[in-house]
Amino acid sequence: MSAPRPPRPRRKRRLDGPFSYHDLATLRSFVSDRGKIRSRRVTGLDPKQHRQVARAIKNAREMALLPYPTAGR
Repeated sequence: MSAPRPPRPRRKRRLDGPFSYHDLATLRSFVSDRGKIRSRRVTGLDPKQHRQVARAIKNAREMALLPYPTAGR
């Protein structure tokens, strides 16, 4: 039996600068149709970018620019 293949490195998504809650077009690409924040595995962001996006989405929700997640029922 041969040795298992090493995992292929994933390409990370590089986006410019800090994220703002005003930029709804960009933020909507990181939110599911149910209103949940998409995971890093799905979006391809690095940890620092994911934290910035999550904070911007939460601020936009507080300002009533983006919806909160729905219950699904």
